Amino acid sequence: MNLAIFASGRGSNFVAIADAIKQNKIRAKLRILICDQPLAPVVRRAQALGVRVILVRREDFYRRADFEAAIIQGLESYKIELIILAGFMRLLSPEFVRRYRNRIMNIHPSLLPEFKGARAIKDAFDSGAASTGVSVHFVDEQVDHGPLILQQKIKIKSTDTLVSLEERIHTLEHKLYPRAINLVISRRRSSAGK
Repeated sequence: MNLAIFASGRGSNFVAIADAIKQNKIRAKLRILICDQPLAPVVRRAQALGVRVILVRREDFYRRADFEAAIIQGLESYKIELIILAGFMRLLSPEFVRRYRNRIMNIHPSLLPEFKGARAIKDAFDSGAASTGVSVHFVDEQVDHGPLILQQKIKIKSTDTLVSLEERIHTLEHKLYPRAINLVISRRRSSAGK
């Protein structure tokens, strides 16, 4: 199965997924990285791993539809079957999501539906919640919504700081996302074999 990862930042989930593929924990090919930030560290990480990088900057396109058309062209060129969002800081249009329904995965640092949005870890920490976690889900037309694939809870310790909680959440993400991707691929293969 051909994968594309969409990312805009550091790329720690990108590396975790690429490592899982290299170790044969995910039986798939990581064909491309789609990135909208030329200076993002994930670009250098992808290049170091020999993964093709497609840079698509939103500001280079007058309309969002044209920006997404450029992304679609890249996906089709590499025969991408599964899209993995890993810190891609652009919302995808409902039209794009419908085109790739049940083929776009996302990871979110909370137990959805709790603490949606870009500040989920801080929101959970500030709320005084006893626990939070990580969710992997298929993307639908709503933000931080869609069918869940895997979730895992972690306790918020009394000794946690926001920084220590963020570190524990990210460590959990790096384990859970490859497991979820592998689960989706395995399900696809078994249903295709029926």
